[in-house]
Amino acid sequence: MSHEDRNPAANPEPVEDVQGDARWMSQHNRFVQECKDAEPDVLFVGDSMVQLMQQQEVWKELFSPLHVLNFGIAGDTTCNVLWRLQNGELHNIKPKVVVVWVGTTNYQHTAEQVSGGVMEIVQLLINQIPHTKIILLGLLPRGERQNPLREKNAKVNDLLRASASRLSSVQLLDLSSGFTHSDGTISSRDMFDYLHLTSAGYRKVARPLHDLLLQILEETPDEKQTTLP
Repeated sequence: MSHEDRNPAANPEPVEDVQGDARWMSQHNRFVQECKDAEPDVLFVGDSMVQLMQQQEVWKELFSPLHVLNFGIAGDTTCNVLWRLQNGELHNIKPKVVVVWVGTTNYQHTAEQVSGGVMEIVQLLINQIPHTKIILLGLLPRGERQNPLREKNAKVNDLLRASASRLSSVQLLDLSSGFTHSDGTISSRDMFDYLHLTSAGYRKVARPLHDLLLQILEETPDEKQTTLP
């Protein structure tokens, strides 16, 4: 693929430090350090939807007992997640499951480009930790009422569903339909700013995700067993 043809949403790049405090890189470096100290069964990676989940009570209830790491950074695009994973955030760890939730902040990219960027992340995971199962969380609707970004996110999910169906180690969990009412509106009880989730909104995501994680973890043999000669 030529430089002109390359998907811009699949181009690994760090976040530019426009504010001058190096917060993004500091978070990345902390994640790299966590890889040296932890042996997670489950890794979450993505944007603010992943990052903020860790602050919820439901995280402590359902996910903390599963030996998890949360590598979410607010505002990250597929490009930023790709760069982070290529630069140390997979070193020394072999999670049984990786949960990927990213794409809604790829404002400058088309639905096809966003889905391609997500699948580039998937391919990187398959290449570096091939025995790991991958859960793609579908993008949620956004905005109180129907709007072009919501339509774009829905198209991304359709494209991801088609791509995931061709890979035995990948599953798409699309929970978007549970957030729109019959008139197409989203409630502030689920999304306080019509994008980020409230505690109630996170519970709608966490319970089916937890069920799927338990199912995969029960079916996945320990790494010690899979690496026997």
